[in-house]
Amino acid sequence: MINTAHRASTFQESVIREMTRVANAHGAVNLAQGFPDFPMPAPMKDAACAAIHGDINQYAITWGTPALRLAIAEKYRKWYGMEVDPDREITVTCGATEAMAAVFLALIDPGDEVIVFEPFYENYGPDAILAGAKPVFVPLEGLEWRLDPAKLAAAFSDRTRAIVVNTPHNPTGRVFTRDEISLIAQLCQQHDAIAITDEIYEHIRYAGSHHCLATWPGMRERTVTISGLSKTFSCTGWRLGYAVAPFEMTSPIRKVHDFLTVGAPAPLQAAGAIGMAFGTEYYNGIALEYRERRDVMVSALQEAGFKFSAPEGAYYILADFTELSDLRGVEFAMWLAKEVGVATVPGTSFYHEPKLGEAVTRFAFCKKRETLERAAERLAGIRAVV
Repeated sequence: MINTAHRASTFQESVIREMTRVANAHGAVNLAQGFPDFPMPAPMKDAACAAIHGDINQYAITWGTPALRLAIAEKYRKWYGMEVDPDREITVTCGATEAMAAVFLALIDPGDEVIVFEPFYENYGPDAILAGAKPVFVPLEGLEWRLDPAKLAAAFSDRTRAIVVNTPHNPTGRVFTRDEISLIAQLCQQHDAIAITDEIYEHIRYAGSHHCLATWPGMRERTVTISGLSKTFSCTGWRLGYAVAPFEMTSPIRKVHDFLTVGAPAPLQAAGAIGMAFGTEYYNGIALEYRERRDVMVSALQEAGFKFSAPEGAYYILADFTELSDLRGVEFAMWLAKEVGVATVPGTSFYHEPKLGEAVTRFAFCKKRETLERAAERLAGIRAVV
């Protein structure tokens, strides 16, 4: 018998990616995995082709091309009034997913506690396990996914090393309020903890404002801001993410990143710098387009009998299906894909105890309107096949 590392037995392969395979196998509309089925901006595609034909095909600087790092720094100055040193405080990674893993491995020691809001994007748990950390889960409650300040405060201890803050939030669509961000900042400073923020959906919002935690008083020196290009520019396959942090944290992050992936694709970084320079009209446009897609999905799910709150940001709806079926968790998601023809992600994927997510399933609406309308037609007949 071949012995394998214990850590690899404590989590499973991504259920999100598995549900894409299920969708393909059964001809279901794929509202499971969060990738668009529409084109990314043409200027970025043209820039990528030009870079490839211009022989920008070898290793870039490990932590990112100067042009992309400059563009990222300018973005934070323009949008958030945050001054970032592109040479010392930015690490370009192979997607925000790699950025999060590199940050955990660089800054978290075995035995450290990391606070994670639940439900959570499924990567956070394995990241903590790979770093040897202990995740401490704080629930977002009800179908409005509200934060209980007392429960958050109680989660902090003298063992707390970090808190992961994902806003706009996957899978619930919550956008944390100014008061919630202020409370997180206060608790981090009180307990000498760092904040690791996942802001990949920062420009996809329908209510509220995006509050960049690093700009709060006392938080610049203790915050790692993670984001990327995948969602904003509809290029999830390009795998371009980044981490912004003070040099004291950036230095170890870069070392870990170097030995994880060496670097992100050079020609795509050249094209990414073009996208980062787009004006506000582009960002306002994508928010309006996603609002229209959200409204299609909200109407479809309401008419089908699901219970949920309309998302304030990101492009997911985590919906309760208990009035439609006695099935639970994975069984319901499989049934929905096979019998109704709509693939989702079972809510069990977003909880440390799967039973906590057995009554909900996640719909992704980052799709063309006609794709969503096709899903709506299938969902309209759900009661006939229950």
